[in-house]
Amino acid sequence: MQEVGISLDSLQAANDAASASQLDIIFQAGWIMIPIFLLSILTVYLLVERLITLRKADSDRSEIMGRVRDYVRQGNTNGAQAFCAAQNKPLTRILNHGLDRLGRPISEIQDAVNAAGKWEAFQLERRMDLLASVAGIAPMLGFLGTVTGMIEAFQEIQNLQGNVDPSVLAGGIWEALVSTAGGLIVGILALFFYNYLLSKINALVNDMEQSATEFIDMLQSPASDAGSQKSSYSNSF
Repeated sequence: MQEVGISLDSLQAANDAASASQLDIIFQAGWIMIPIFLLSILTVYLLVERLITLRKADSDRSEIMGRVRDYVRQGNTNGAQAFCAAQNKPLTRILNHGLDRLGRPISEIQDAVNAAGKWEAFQLERRMDLLASVAGIAPMLGFLGTVTGMIEAFQEIQNLQGNVDPSVLAGGIWEALVSTAGGLIVGILALFFYNYLLSKINALVNDMEQSATEFIDMLQSPASDAGSQKSSYSNSF
């Protein structure tokens, strides 16, 4: 039992030493690792913030359109608006802009829906440019750290007039390469998350566009019926 305890302690000590060694490697890479580390934090923040936003924006398009269609066919415009306001999703906010203008020319309704759709798409795409910038800047910072590290290594060789141990030169080189590895890791993750989020945003925007088209078609197909429903509903209040 004592031998097992000693071996576990040795294993834990080895793991701690390895972790400390990896941290030392990161710290030895120089000041360039500070902005790379900050960019990694920014990447995580943007990912979490956008995922939360997209989750809140997600909705069942068929259910929402079905409910709005039923309200409109019944002439219950206020009910449709109340339903959309209660849902408070990008799609329902777009539809609400159209519902507010029922009874006006169809071109005016379509313009309002399109403008609302552009605004909601803009809100979904917010901060994505920052994530794309991180994907491009982080690797460049890593390469910059490597270049500056190599310059310092060769300056050391010049100062020692070539009388330098190869191990010293190798140590300076791998320290410089650490920044490249760090920058590439952050850049690759940022690029992956950017494309992942962009695919989700495109899917949501596509749903909104289809729903907006369906809403306008719904108003146009039975144009006379929709107008009579609107006027009868208005007269009842």
